[in-house]
This record gives sequence, structure tokens and C-alpha cells, in this order.
Amino acid sequence: MEASETAQRFAHEQWPYGPKFKRVNGWRMHYVDEGVGAPVVLLHGNPAWGFLYRKFIKPLTAAGRRVIIPDMIGFGLSEKPVREQAHTLDGHIANLTSLLRQLDVRNATVVCHDWGGPTGLGFALSNSDRVRALIIMSTWAWPLPPAEFHRRIFPWRMMHAPLVGPYLLGRHNALAGRGMYLSVVDRKKFRAEAQSVYENILPDPGSRLLTWTWPRWIPMDESARGLTRFEWLERELRKSKLPTLLVWGREDEVFDYKTFATRFKELLPHAEGPELVTGRHFLQEDSGEEIAGKINRFLDRIEERQS
Repeated sequence: MEASETAQRFAHEQWPYGPKFKRVNGWRMHYVDEGVGAPVVLLHGNPAWGFLYRKFIKPLTAAGRRVIIPDMIGFGLSEKPVREQAHTLDGHIANLTSLLRQLDVRNATVVCHDWGGPTGLGFALSNSDRVRALIIMSTWAWPLPPAEFHRRIFPWRMMHAPLVGPYLLGRHNALAGRGMYLSVVDRKKFRAEAQSVYENILPDPGSRLLTWTWPRWIPMDESARGLTRFEWLERELRKSKLPTLLVWGREDEVFDYKTFATRFKELLPHAEGPELVTGRHFLQEDSGEEIAGKINRFLDRIEERQS
């Protein structure tokens, strides 16, 4: 079944948005573009897609904001390259940059989560003339050390094994299935309204390539291939004066707030928060409307200060 047919079958009532596409660096990228006003760009990570932000759209557009939600190349309704070489961190930053420049996005608030963090911050810090503010949630943007979660032999380091990662995440879709299920608080609700959407948007092993190759870009030691980009992100963050709000899930163990939100506060001492909400790693599933409200109030404060 085609990805677009899957989305219509499993998510139409919760995701009634007409598909839009742009060509970015040779790939076909899907995005949602709703509302009018200053844009808010909502960025997902692995193994999610724009559906993760379905509870944000109405609160943000009702407040007079334009909502743009890309599906990263390799996820959702976007094209899914079957070559690992297509999935470098710099490549994903370039894809996002191409989309937002084609849409001539300016005065944007960039909302970063999981891999949407390094990707979105990579765009924001190199296109500061197009960015108004940052919302940072459950992510990171520095080289070392990784989270304690990522140092565990099981499950994380097992995913880096040449055969185990492709077998569990590719053949059995473990990250979009059980992985996401274990990364929310209200699992009964998640299973009823969302789990099948995440599983079925990645219908076969070929479409799941990024779920097991993207984790390998998390720097584990000094030889990591993404180390230089993360060093750049850390340096540029220290210089940033962009208004920033930190929002974190209390129960997140992938990027726990005591370690990671504190680190962001060190790099961005002017940042507001962290504001804590109910949520494990995919906090949007448990507290979507609440987070959207926090974003609206934060942007309202910025507008009041600038008026």
C-alpha cells in the first residue's frame, strides 16, 4: 500500500490536511501548511512524522499563526531513499533549508524535538535572518557525552550492531511499534488512536531504513561521523540570542530534563523554562494541546516586548 493511501486509511479523521510537496535536493518532501500569520515550523524526529503534531495545529492557527510541518525525507509521506548515504545529518539540514527557503519562510519560530533538534537548530543557526524564536523539546545539540540511555548495551547499543539493528528496526519495525509505545505515558490512549498510524506509515523494511541508520549518527565517541557538526552546533548555540523556550516531559528517560534541559540552560542562559509537562520522550502525544498553549503564550510575550 502506498504511504499516502496508508495515511488516508489510518489517520484521516485526525489528519485531514491536504498533502503538499516540494522537491528538495532531488527528493520529494511532504509538508503541511495551515493558517496565516508568523510561521511556526514543527519538526519531528525518529521514527515519527508530522502526525506527531496533530494536536498543535488548531491551537496555533486559532491564535493567528501559520503552521508548517515537514515530514523529514525518509519518513511520513515524504520520499524514502533506500540508500544510507542519503541520510546524513548535513543532508537533512540541507533538505529542511531547501523547503523553508522555497516557501520563503521568515520570522519563523522553529520547534525542535528529537532529531528535529540538530536538524532544526542547524537550519536556525545558519539562517538567523529567517528565525524569530526557538522552542526546544527533548533533544540535544552537542557532541559528547551521549545520554545514559544511549550508553546502555540494551536496547540502544544493540541497534548499532550490523545485523541486530536492521533486523529489529527494519524487519520488525520495533522503533515505530514498541519503541514509541514505551515512550509515552498514556499507552492505552496511544495504542487506540496513534500507534497503528506510526507503524503503517512505514509499511515494509525498505521504508524503515532511516529508523536504524539515523541513531548511528548520535556521537558515541571521538570517532563519530557527526562529531564536527555537533561541535559546530554547540559553538553557535553559545552565541545565539534568539528568544528560546525549553519544554520537557517529566518522565522522559531518553533525554531527561535534569541533564539535557540543564545543559541547554548553560548554553542559552536567556532561555525560559524548562516548563515541564506530562510526557516521556514523545511528549507531544500526552500533552500536545498544553504545549501548543505554552508556545502561544511565549510568542505573545515576545510580541508584547517588541510592540
